[in-house]
Amino acid sequence: MGMARTAGDWAFKAFTAGLGVATIYLTASFSFNVYRGLAWHNAQSKDVSVGLRNNVTHVYSF
Repeated sequence: MGMARTAGDWAFKAFTAGLGVATIYLTASFSFNVYRGLAWHNAQSKDVSVGLRNNVTHVYSF
């Protein structure tokens, strides 16, 4: 029974380590995507402000 207990302990440790790695990955990718989204939003806002200064009602950016 000692080996089964040890195998179970190692399986649990591997599982929780995997959860930890997944959590770190998801946190990092979420933070990066928020940064990209804010940068995109700020770029869109700048396009609109340029259009408003030039009395342009529609700004198209491709």
